[in-house]
Order: sequence, then C-alpha cells, then structure tokens
Amino acid sequence: MTYTEALSYIHSVCWKGSRPGLERITKLCRRLGDPQKKLKFIHVTGTNGKGSTCAMVESVLRAAGYKTGLFTSPYVKFFNERMQVNGKNVSDERLAYVTSLVKPHADAMADAPTEFELITAIALVLFTLEECEIVVLEAGMGGRLDSTNVIEQSVLSVITGVALEHTEFLGDTIEKIAYEKANIIKKGCPVVYGGLDTKVEGDAYRVIRNHAAAMGSPLFCTDYDALTVKEASLDGTLLDYKAFKDIRLSLLGLYQPQNCAKALEILKVLQQLGYKIDEDAIRKGLASTVWRARFEKLMEKPLVLYDGAHNPDGVRVATATLAHYFGEQKVNILTGVMADKDYPAMVSMLAPHVAKAFTVTPDNPRSLNAQSLKEVFLEHGVAAEAFTSLPDAVKTAIDESHASDVPLVCLGSLYMYAEITDAMGM
Repeated sequence: MTYTEALSYIHSVCWKGSRPGLERITKLCRRLGDPQKKLKFIHVTGTNGKGSTCAMVESVLRAAGYKTGLFTSPYVKFFNERMQVNGKNVSDERLAYVTSLVKPHADAMADAPTEFELITAIALVLFTLEECEIVVLEAGMGGRLDSTNVIEQSVLSVITGVALEHTEFLGDTIEKIAYEKANIIKKGCPVVYGGLDTKVEGDAYRVIRNHAAAMGSPLFCTDYDALTVKEASLDGTLLDYKAFKDIRLSLLGLYQPQNCAKALEILKVLQQLGYKIDEDAIRKGLASTVWRARFEKLMEKPLVLYDGAHNPDGVRVATATLAHYFGEQKVNILTGVMADKDYPAMVSMLAPHVAKAFTVTPDNPRSLNAQSLKEVFLEHGVAAEAFTSLPDAVKTAIDESHASDVPLVCLGSLYMYAEITDAMGM
C-alpha cells in the first residue's frame, strides 16, 4: 500500500460521519491484538486548549528523555501531523505500512469503523510498534463515547475545560457535556481539571469532582490565582506558576499562559507519580514547544502572524491579544469566514484594530463570499479589498504591509492555514 492509497482508504469512510460509540473501535482493537493495552496514556479532553496543552506536555516529556507518542486532531497542513513519535510526524511510508496492517481487520467488520475510529486504531498500532513509553492522547469529541476512550487505563486523565459544543452529540447543557468529558476518568486514575470554575464551584466542576470521587480518582485543579504572567511579547511569554518560576513559553497568544499552567499542573502530578521530569526538561520543553496556527509567527519582515480564530469567541480573544501586542497600532488583516458564523459581530470586534482588511473566500461550500465580507468591513469604516484568488490576496497583503511597515495578521480556520502557507511557499 502506498501513502496515497492509505489516505484514500482512510478518507473513503468519511461518509459515515460521527457515530459516537465504543463498539466498533473495541472490536477493531481486539482484532488487532488490543494495542492500547500495551501502552501508557495521558488522556486529554476538553472544549478549548487541548492541542496546545498536549503539545507542551509531550515536548517536556521528550526533553526528559521519554519516547513519546502524540495523537491530536484536526491536522493543520499535513494528515501525518495527527500522529507523532518523538516530536516527528509519522512518515508517509510508515503510515502506509500501518494502515495496510489495519485495513483487512477493518474491512472484515460487518459494522465498519468510522474515519476517526480507523485513524485512532492506526495510531494505537503505530505507537505500539514504535514502543512509545508514554502517549499523549487527545480525544476527538466529548469523551465517554469517543473512540480514544477504548483505552481501559491511563496514567492521567485531563479535562482542560468545559463549554457548550457539539450539543447535538454531547447534550445541551454544561452539566451534560461535563458528564461526557468526565467519563474518560478511569478508576483510581488521577485527573487534572483546567476549568475556570473551580473557585465558584461551577456546574462543570461539580460534575467532574463528583465523578472523580465516585471513581476513587484524585482530582487536581489548575489554580489560575497562582499564575503570574511577567512578560508577554512577540518574542514569547515569561511566567510563574506555583513553584515553577521564570518559565519561558515559546507559544504566542494571551490564552497560552493558561494552557501552560494546565501543562505545569499535569507535569507536577506526573512527577508525583514517579516520572523523572527535572526542571531543565520543563524549561527546555516549554521553550521549544511548537503548535501551529495559534498566533504563529510566519514571517519577520513584514511581521506576519496566523491565528485560527474563526468564530466570535476566537475573534474576541484574538482582538484582546492584538491590543496587548500592538497597543494603539493598527494591523492589516487577511481573513475569510463561513457564512453561518456571526461574521458581523466578528468584524465589529476587529474593526477598531484594523488598518486594512484583505478578504478571501475560503475553499468551503459554507464560505461567505469575499466581496460580501469586504462590504461589512467598509460599513465599519475599515478600508477593505476583496480577492477571488487567495494567493493574490496573500501577495498583495504582504507587499502592502511591507511597504507601509504594518503587521499583517491572518485569521481563519485551521484549514485556511494550509492555503495561506502554501501561497507563502512554506
């Protein structure tokens, strides 16, 4: 099987969509010899911050000398990003080989696995073959019925936080969604909760606390009162968290110090569990963490940043970050949005910070036309130009930003990142 054939096979079952449940993945793993039983996991779920937190923890564990596996979704540019061994994407050849091992077992099932279940199984087999010592495993959606929950034991369960999401699958209240996520907690397995509602005993925290107690699982909560951001610039962030002092974080964005606090809480618990993670590994790992498309610096001159903000909540955080980094200075924006998002609200938040907007139509049937988005910016008093070609938009935006010495910030979905970096020749 070639790499192209492997990807074609994996994506051929995407029509099944999301079908929560553990029956198919359990049967598939059993046919494959239960690879998950040969591995140790840090199992991570939550509404926001999962990916960044996973990346930080994996980077530190690798710096501490452990052979790591990392499973995340969605990918940003290359499918292979979804499964990494020791910080490197799985190679095309290795992915094709492992897929060829899984395919006959998946094909033999009367109720065939979904795409995500298939990818989960491939990752578990890969990590087993590579003899990873510890795997940071990010759940896809929810927790209880997510295919990653096929694992029966974990070193540590992590719930980064809970907000309303995927309500058609997970429930229409915070309590229902928290219940779904709390069900990754394994009996007697410690759990770290990174929500903001622990001090006020919020709905999500109560559900998670009660479930942890019922499972006999020690609960550790991120204490944001113990987090001090000492410096946050385009060169990185310097922070203290509890006994961890002067920690330098490479990732940009005002939300990353909170994710770093979650990661440090996780690492503290791992130390208590006997994992040999010294201070040097923590410093090196966090200073070298890479997580793409989250206020990522793509170019220095002109300064070009990319952030995956593509809904009002994301744009709200993005505008706060722009205000922090640039103050009164306005920036240029290159962006495209989905027509089903509240784009008038997004433009309203962005407008005070924008010198000029370059609008594009993302490659998606749900996209808002670039011309329509341009009109909304104009209505808010922002100069704007619409483009039918994304590469043309990128070239024009970079050239104009360079000429006027104005930073360029690209905002859009993680999938638009691939189009923009391709246009930049990255």
